Amino acid sequence: MAAGGLSRSERKAAERVRRLREEQQRERLRQVSRILRKAAAERSAEEGRLLAESADLVTELQGRSRRREGLKRRQEEVCDDPEELRRKVRELAGAVRNAKYLVVYTGAGISTAASIPDYRGPNGVWTLLQKGRQVSSAADLSEAEPTLTHMSIARLHEQKLVQHVVSQNCDGLHLRSGLPRSAISELHGNMYIEVCTACAPNREYVRVFDVTERTALHRHQTGRACHKCGAPLRDTIVHFGERGTLGQPLNWEAATQAASRADTILCLGSSLKVLKKYPRLWCMTKPPSRRPKLYIVNLQWTPKDDWAVLKLHGKCDDVMQLLMDELGLEIPTYSRWQDPIFSLATPLRAGEEGSHSRKSLCRSREELQAEDQGAPLSSAPVLGGWFGRGCAKGTKRKRVT
Repeated sequence: MAAGGLSRSERKAAERVRRLREEQQRERLRQVSRILRKAAAERSAEEGRLLAESADLVTELQGRSRRREGLKRRQEEVCDDPEELRRKVRELAGAVRNAKYLVVYTGAGISTAASIPDYRGPNGVWTLLQKGRQVSSAADLSEAEPTLTHMSIARLHEQKLVQHVVSQNCDGLHLRSGLPRSAISELHGNMYIEVCTACAPNREYVRVFDVTERTALHRHQTGRACHKCGAPLRDTIVHFGERGTLGQPLNWEAATQAASRADTILCLGSSLKVLKKYPRLWCMTKPPSRRPKLYIVNLQWTPKDDWAVLKLHGKCDDVMQLLMDELGLEIPTYSRWQDPIFSLATPLRAGEEGSHSRKSLCRSREELQAEDQGAPLSSAPVLGGWFGRGCAKGTKRKRVT
């Protein structure tokens, strides 16, 4: 026996006693939990006595139940009634008119009308994964077009009512709505942009197709090479668990400058569960009285609701239609044949045509027909691209040999 210590047999005995007590505590917890699920009138005298003797466990279990119910309520989608929504939009319109520097933060909720699923809605990527269901990547997100909300934001910027847009979305729809590059910070990248990081400054290549079909979490090379130096090109996507390091299209410098100048922030279609982690976007170093006024449009709870001057529970397109009507502004119509991306895009070089199998955006119906009639595609498998990639990081997968 070690000096001043217990013998091996004594340590084993103490460990058995500890485990026995833990098992007894777990069994008591299970008993109390079963009793609490019964209506009070259905409990026996013995069960009532057990609850009285286990007040600490009752308090703990009731607290757990309240937290579970609270989480469920936070996931529910809530819609304001039409009259209430119109009243709130009138208040929002006044804030937009009076703002000296308005910044818009956008999330996946503004693209659901373009048939791109969000992340935390009832059928969102994270929601489905938490339920143990499979998430299939969208076949080709270039089929999506800018929504009414995207086009409204572009018009508000054109009218100098919105100064900057900070987006979590990778779908490129802000760019395709006509919003200038200088007015957008795409914090998580853009599916149409690949870059050469060997060139200084980084050389960008805007494409008319999704560049991410062969990329994934921690694997960013697209399979094409820089036209200038020949180095491999990489996508610009920032997956869950990654830190964005590219200057563009993330444009963090402009995002933080805009946030510091903003007197009003409008959040559209974002759960804010990711954006809340970026303190530079919320001016938390300023005293509360000098922070921007916050307006939120989202169907679900967000962690910034208590900070908001106004929370509008409605679909983004519905709210933006009402807002543009209230402001007396016409919403531009998107034309697929005049998509702004065509003037920004770098064409593939000879020999690169087979480097992707994604459908390309087309300038005309004639191009679209030619594309549909079977231009040669790569034989490489389509891997799904950025959508949903990285969401299930850490899950075990069978190694392919």
